[in-house]
Amino acid sequence: MTNVLFVSLDTVRADVAYSGRMPGIESLRRRGVTFRQAVSSAPLTPISHASVFTGLQPAGHGIRHLLREQLRPDVTTLAERLRAAGYATGAVVSCPGLNKWYGLNRGFDFYDDEIPRLPDGSDPLTVGDVKMRGLALKRAPLVVDRAVEWLAGRQEPFFLFAHFFDAHWPYEPPEDVGVPVDNPYEGEVAYSDHYLQRLLARMAEMGHAIDDTLVVCFSDHGEDLAGWYPNDHSGELGHPYEEGHGCLLFDATQHVPLIFSGPGVPRGAEIDSQVRLVDIAPTVLDLLGMDKADCDGTPLTEFFTTGAGASRPAYSETYYPEERRADGQYPDLLPLTSVRFSDEGGRHKVIWHVGGDRVETYDLIADPDELRGQSLVMPDEHPGRRG
Repeated sequence: MTNVLFVSLDTVRADVAYSGRMPGIESLRRRGVTFRQAVSSAPLTPISHASVFTGLQPAGHGIRHLLREQLRPDVTTLAERLRAAGYATGAVVSCPGLNKWYGLNRGFDFYDDEIPRLPDGSDPLTVGDVKMRGLALKRAPLVVDRAVEWLAGRQEPFFLFAHFFDAHWPYEPPEDVGVPVDNPYEGEVAYSDHYLQRLLARMAEMGHAIDDTLVVCFSDHGEDLAGWYPNDHSGELGHPYEEGHGCLLFDATQHVPLIFSGPGVPRGAEIDSQVRLVDIAPTVLDLLGMDKADCDGTPLTEFFTTGAGASRPAYSETYYPEERRADGQYPDLLPLTSVRFSDEGGRHKVIWHVGGDRVETYDLIADPDELRGQSLVMPDEHPGRRG
């Protein structure tokens, strides 16, 4: 049985991950397959991770807001499937959005979700501001130490989930890890990447060779830095309510890194076809020879066996605007849904304002920064106006 390692680099943009400056990410890319056009189901940690671990879109797994829902009780997680197959299952997570309250611990024998309280002493799980929640985190060195402690002496096959939250606001990297960066956010990504390398090295020292381990490295969503990158939209760029991520569905937050390496995965391949994070769980099950039933995603193994495959339409949603407007500052803020797709004419995105009358369309080849979209008005009877 093949050991499985999931690494979540929370809040890491695809363009920064694939900049060539992150040694840990680059080592995995050389060992495996890089999906250059991977899309997240939602720009919030619990929702996106729920899609990763269930293979279901948010409507299927039940978590659609930051603070309102838990994982549906009738949904089976990847950890539950692997534990039933004989795997030891362990997770070390580092932020409020992966607290046991959401139900994402189901199937894990060991689930370390310990984090500090916020500086004012309040419980971060009760705070709806995604930015402020970043003040309560477990730093990368502790994630590595606790993951390695759990692995120590383990003989049975394992599924380990290591979650690094350092790239989230506030962007204050604790140390310079010797990687050239353009801003403090990239410094935090480099810091996470440094400890990703440390985790892989310590696992190898314990006898868990990385080439013999199925490794899945991804980010749950990216980050809008309000002008640090050309495709940003938040703050003074037109969307003052967007605090890094959560309310918008532009590629700054929805285009994410995704890398597979290990047994059954070719080395050094890059795939430009569009895929989704919701495809991760069925891909792992397929590689392990297990049943893939009840998934919205589909296996990516065709890309491993043939080196090619069709792009998949990618659905994303955010209902966080309903929570964001609760403070009364943005009474007109609406939830959004989107579909990003490829066809013979190129790559496109359509964004619907749920309950409103606006539809935005973007040509992602001619307008990769999504700055020149066309805005349409839906007729009153269109189902999109009803949400």
